[in-house]
Amino acid sequence: MMVRDYECDIEGIVNNANYLHYTEHTRHLFLKACGLSFAEMHRKGVDAVVARMNLKFKTPLRCDDEFISRLNVRKDGLKYVFTQDIFRASDEKLCFHGDIDIVCLVNGRLASSDEYDKALFPES
Repeated sequence: MMVRDYECDIEGIVNNANYLHYTEHTRHLFLKACGLSFAEMHRKGVDAVVARMNLKFKTPLRCDDEFISRLNVRKDGLKYVFTQDIFRASDEKLCFHGDIDIVCLVNGRLASSDEYDKALFPES
């Protein structure tokens, strides 16, 4: 992905809130690649929501920087723990690290989702 000028603050660096947009977009693309439609799951009454975030801002991105967004996911009880890193493409310098806990609400109640489990961990 590439940093757009309106994502930067007066200091000329990406505003910290935009990293959350980058990581969310990455998670949605990942789910789509796993065969899950976020919208379709919602229609079925299953909503994956952020429960907790632990964020570390390391090296700022600037306007027009290209970056690489990577993720890993593991299951811990009812939550899915996404470890996400963003690297500046030009030198692969770590810019952002986040541990993001996602939980599923099934018909409004905290619960496990067989659809998410099968899509994210097909070998299990």
